[in-house]
Amino acid sequence: MVAGTATTENVCQVEAKRLWNAMVKDGHNLLTKVLPEIFASVTLLAGDGGVGTIKQLNFTPANKDFIHVKERVDEIDEEKMVYKYTTIEGGSLGKKISAASFEVKFAARKEGGCVATWICNRETLPGAQLDEGRAQEIKEKGTAILKKIEHYLLSNPNLYC
Repeated sequence: MVAGTATTENVCQVEAKRLWNAMVKDGHNLLTKVLPEIFASVTLLAGDGGVGTIKQLNFTPANKDFIHVKERVDEIDEEKMVYKYTTIEGGSLGKKISAASFEVKFAARKEGGCVATWICNRETLPGAQLDEGRAQEIKEKGTAILKKIEHYLLSNPNLYC
């Protein structure tokens, strides 16, 4: 078993609170609206979006790696704009990865906009190695998703205020 952490930081033109509201508080609606080519649906299976909520993200056939991921919300800190969740089913879990947890943070910048940070902690199954090329690909996809949401919010300045 090998443990690894991947961190991505992106400077965004959108204010931290708007990204927080869009991605954390309403992500289950926003993802399919802004990224229908990636997300077929997002369903809350248990809970109301708060800590303990289980949600399932179903992907379109464009995602060749897997068809769904189930996530459990572990922490929501509205004041610090920190959101933590764990993959509990689907994705690479059980194939190459034995555990995956994530932390998303939005921090305001004095120059305007914010810094969005995404941290992924993962452990491989026994005998499997971390694939750094795959980790880089996931980071790039995550950045592309964030930038598409950022563009949507810049194009719709009255949303998620």
